[in-house]
Amino acid sequence: MRIIISMPLSLLFLFSLSLPFLFTCSRGGTATAQNLIYETCKTCSRFDPNVNFGFCTSSLQAAPASRCAALVGLGKISIRLVHYNVTDTRCQVKQLLKKKKLDPFVKECLLDCLVLYNDAISSSKQAMKQYDSKDYVDANTHLSSVMDAASTCEDGFMEKQGVVSPLTKGNNDTFHLSAMALSIVYLIGSGSRGS
Repeated sequence: MRIIISMPLSLLFLFSLSLPFLFTCSRGGTATAQNLIYETCKTCSRFDPNVNFGFCTSSLQAAPASRCAALVGLGKISIRLVHYNVTDTRCQVKQLLKKKKLDPFVKECLLDCLVLYNDAISSSKQAMKQYDSKDYVDANTHLSSVMDAASTCEDGFMEKQGVVSPLTKGNNDTFHLSAMALSIVYLIGSGSRGS
């Protein structure tokens, strides 16, 4: 399942109207870091149905560096959150695979998820590398791949009726953090093209 952020022209126009505020705030304007997080998450959730406003604000506010971050810093923080989450979820997969009495179907799903999360860790590292070099399109390509990994992992458990995924929280968090990072990087990329 490929997630692509596409906006009708009218939404893109409205989206572009919010960019000057976000970039003014990120350059030390009148908005506090709290306001920047609020406005960034509000803008992202307005234009991407995969971004939950409450999840976005609480995730960014929980990161200590966000208190003094500009918009570009929030982008870096959001990718870092994705990386931490995929690393933690892979660790959870490894722990579950150590259990002796695993349903064979669940074990197979977990092995698939392990491969997916190994790739997701590489993708999140690549996303950061591309982001740091201001290649926002490729950064988003790698973030999309992380998002796909979480969805694919979760979907695997649904292939057999009655099976409950032990990774639902990790997969959902990965999906939502990736959607948030995608939107923030898109915001930054849109602003840099307009500058």
